[in-house]
Amino acid sequence: MASLSRRSFVRMMGMSGFGIVLASAPGANGKMRELSAAAVASPSNVDELAKTFASPPDSARPWVYWFWLDGNITREGITADLEAMKAAGIGGVLIMEVSQGTPPGPVRFGSPEWRDMFDFMCHEAARLGLQVNMNNDAGWCGSGGPWITPELSMQVLVWTSTQAVGGKQLDILLPQPAANVGYYQDAMVLAYPTPAQRQPSALVNLNALSERGVSDNLPTSAHWPEVPPGAVAKSAAVINISGNMNHYGRLLWNAPAGNWTILRLGHTTTNVDNHPAPVGGLGLESDKLSKRATLYQFEMLMGRLIDKIGPLAGGTLVSTHIDSWETGSQNWTRDFPAQFKRLRGYDITPYLPAMTGQVIDSMEVTQRFLWDVRKTISQLLIENYSTAMRDAAAKYGLRLSIEGYFGVPTDEMHYGGSAVEPMSELWAWPRYGASTSVTEMTSAAHVYGHNIIGQETFTSNAGERWQGHPAVVKDIGDWAFAQGVNRFVVHRYAMQPFNNIAPGVSMGPWGLHYERTQTWWRQSLAWHSYLARCQHLLRQGHWVADVLYLQPEGAPSGVPALPGAGNLLEHTKFKCDGCPADVVLHRLSVKNGMLVLPEGIRYKLLVIVDTPTMTPELLARIKELADAGAKILGSKPLCSPSLTNYPHCDAQVKQMADELWSSGKIMSGKTVDEALAAIDYVPDFTADTPLAFAHRRTPDAEIYFVANQQERAVDATCDFRATGAPELWDPQTGEMAPAACWQAHKDRTQVLLQLGWKQSLFVVFRHGKPAKGSFVPVTAAWRNNKPLATPAGIPLGRVVKATYGPAGDAARTRDVTAVVAGILAKKEFSFPVVKIAALAGDPAFGVVKTLRVMYRVGSHTYTLTARDGALFSFVLPDGQDPLRLMAGAQGNIFADIAAPGRYQFKTAAGKTHSLVVAELPEPTALAAPWDVAFPPNLGAPAHIHLKKLISLAEHPSEGVKYFSGTASYSTTFEHSGPQTKNDRSILDLGDVAVMAQVTLNGHAYDLLWKPPFELDITESLRAGENHLQVAVTNLWINRLIGDAHLPQDAQRNGNGSLAAWPAWVLEGKRSPTGRISFTTWELWHKTDPLVPSGLIGPVRLKHVKRLRVV
Repeated sequence: MASLSRRSFVRMMGMSGFGIVLASAPGANGKMRELSAAAVASPSNVDELAKTFASPPDSARPWVYWFWLDGNITREGITADLEAMKAAGIGGVLIMEVSQGTPPGPVRFGSPEWRDMFDFMCHEAARLGLQVNMNNDAGWCGSGGPWITPELSMQVLVWTSTQAVGGKQLDILLPQPAANVGYYQDAMVLAYPTPAQRQPSALVNLNALSERGVSDNLPTSAHWPEVPPGAVAKSAAVINISGNMNHYGRLLWNAPAGNWTILRLGHTTTNVDNHPAPVGGLGLESDKLSKRATLYQFEMLMGRLIDKIGPLAGGTLVSTHIDSWETGSQNWTRDFPAQFKRLRGYDITPYLPAMTGQVIDSMEVTQRFLWDVRKTISQLLIENYSTAMRDAAAKYGLRLSIEGYFGVPTDEMHYGGSAVEPMSELWAWPRYGASTSVTEMTSAAHVYGHNIIGQETFTSNAGERWQGHPAVVKDIGDWAFAQGVNRFVVHRYAMQPFNNIAPGVSMGPWGLHYERTQTWWRQSLAWHSYLARCQHLLRQGHWVADVLYLQPEGAPSGVPALPGAGNLLEHTKFKCDGCPADVVLHRLSVKNGMLVLPEGIRYKLLVIVDTPTMTPELLARIKELADAGAKILGSKPLCSPSLTNYPHCDAQVKQMADELWSSGKIMSGKTVDEALAAIDYVPDFTADTPLAFAHRRTPDAEIYFVANQQERAVDATCDFRATGAPELWDPQTGEMAPAACWQAHKDRTQVLLQLGWKQSLFVVFRHGKPAKGSFVPVTAAWRNNKPLATPAGIPLGRVVKATYGPAGDAARTRDVTAVVAGILAKKEFSFPVVKIAALAGDPAFGVVKTLRVMYRVGSHTYTLTARDGALFSFVLPDGQDPLRLMAGAQGNIFADIAAPGRYQFKTAAGKTHSLVVAELPEPTALAAPWDVAFPPNLGAPAHIHLKKLISLAEHPSEGVKYFSGTASYSTTFEHSGPQTKNDRSILDLGDVAVMAQVTLNGHAYDLLWKPPFELDITESLRAGENHLQVAVTNLWINRLIGDAHLPQDAQRNGNGSLAAWPAWVLEGKRSPTGRISFTTWELWHKTDPLVPSGLIGPVRLKHVKRLRVV
């Protein structure tokens, strides 16, 4: 089959340690098969999906954070940026303007000129078919601006306390509480009998005014010390004397006898600004508990922009955005007492002194009241901020996206779910930073019925400094896909206002450098197409999860962490979601024993995260679900957390809980795994090597995403809770083929996946498609992840170094070499990563950690990593697998064999086939000299001649070793031609830094942007002389280091940031000191070592036999 292209296949299936699955179908024309609408007997929605998978729609393409930097905006830059995005496969932008170390530009935020620029940008985006999401203010957090007056800003309760003796008419001037920026409004004047004893200080600071006005504002429920009865004030004795004080604070009150504490309570602004905003957009944060303030904020920026762009609103401008919560908290708004009574059902007045630190009635009552205060703040924030913003945007046809996690003084999942598009964030430097936000916000989207789930992706600190590229971050992105994310908004693309500098403007030291000035930007279409295919399939149908975790009531609240496990919502055998009480109360029902959401997601088990309290309303709803047949696991609550209807609420909880837990309808005292076993649960997905997965279900198909996150190839025996003939869809190439190796087991299917370096695949099971195929023994079986110790006698390895901690966080990373060595000495070749926390302690509680192990076997050193929640396995990555199986057209099965031997196969029909490969040629090194061509004006000579390949960084010429960009390597070599029609030739480029585009005899192949850098070149290879060209793109690093040896061409601050724009930049000229590169924040220095660069090799021609099995 020499005429068949390897690209006509998906390299999927291969050998296991136990057998091969061979799947057959009618036909025998010998052609390799790709799935299409014509490849199946009856059309279905899956056929249409296959078409769009190969060429995904623009709506599925990744987005970028497009940071405008402090007024440095030009029309030329806008057009160049957007055109570069479109050409590279970007689908949209999320715009923020920030101040981050860039000298201010001439276009002031919000000015008429700025709005003209925004209008121009929208028209350019419309011309190019790009969509726009505009942050609702300047900066990257909250909502605010210069138009927010202190009255409309976030409010905090302040007070003064005055001691007085009663039994007479009092005429007292009550001191005014502290006023930030001169703003203060009275709220209430209260008096209560002064307790006889001084109250001990609380273990937490309940003072409502801190230096920043943020960290202490939210009354907490932290433990208080024992309070003697004589130090407790009585709620019944609290008197509202607000009417006795005039505007100037003069109090005229006929006070009853006794000692009195008089509180003058009011509110002022927290004085928190939106940040990091440029001057034109800098101002106070809006009151998050006031709908009036929210709507005013929306109209002052988004409303004006909508008016400016006219009909482009809702079509090109499609969203507004609330980014990460970095505004602290607030504990008051003008009508807070009335709202409190509406939501909690009782008057706040007698208990208000508790917000000043005074215990009212008892510790029990005080804690319950403060719980109610926090709950009220949470509800008002969701009603009057996120929901109000969403509804205001919807009037103009816009959506709202929200990053709703980390420090939000509310129920985070409910807050995120109130948006149309909840968003999380995931860092690349440090790796997997903020990962708990991912499972929290995907949960919010799932339980509130939102299909598009965004993510601020690959956020980075200064440690990234142009080291990032697609191959480096792919595993991080794949992990996010496995959690349910289906829209990447890459952090970040900094606007490039000038076309004469590169890499140009950066967003301070932050983010993955992801601009058109990147060396590899023009090569990024293949990467973005990969992301688009993944995002497209991960939006089909609905999410499949088995377990729903109910988080405890109250606020603030997010996803709890488990000791050593990091993330409560991350498991290897099934998917789960978290949910707030609101979902159980209003969105969850039971059908056929399954917990069902209106959009179709079904859960097998509801897990009540351990908490001693529950409101009667929530418990009554849980009882309804249990009575309807839902499977529930959790500990029995003891009482209500609230003061509402106290103490009768406790009696209600006790009675319902006693009845429900004694009925046997709720499981307790079990782990989640034990509870699932008790209901005969079958895992959704398992594999014999660590893999990430996600599962979506459509009316026509089960769609699984499976990702190998390791920097090595693996063979994986995977078990899917699905039936039908599996198909393998490759998001990197867009190719689709039937699985060659699989076995059906009633309601499950076992499939062998052969996954390359950081490779991912979709496994698609069409509903109603017959399942044929079986595992059978073979006489020869290799695996590229052989156990460290095997019956063949591979010697036991030695652990050189092992560390455990958050990736990139040296301060919280622990040396666990002795612990891992001890595990290996006991011949435990696989173990859960969380075992390390149990044996060595948890270095970072509640954070996902990475185990990194370096070990030696013989003369070879191997390094493997695994994260919390995964299984770590000692394995040997020992090179290319000797055999790969592929499904051909009309049911043919082909084997690519890279090692001599006899191979026996048995088909599903029971017929045995043998293949014999007596010998194969050794790989041929391409030893001819190479010519290397460099583009002009980048500091390198036009050409160099290399007798042998080396890293460009090792070349003696400064122009070569400091070169950054794309270099073109060319050589010629002789080839004798195939010995038989079954010979296949594989070009192995060896080591490449960092991307390569191969052209052989005029035929251009797809870009290679991640290892292995190999291609099947059989169809282009000629007998005789062959002309090979390899265009290799490297990183900016070496040029930045090289230029650091030259004189400075700009005024810099001590941290490397730009102090002022040099005239030559503004005039569109080149650097006067001979530098090639220019950036607004220098992160590399002349003393830094150079990094490998270019085509390093060795380049070899490898040989395989392609033989037909059946």
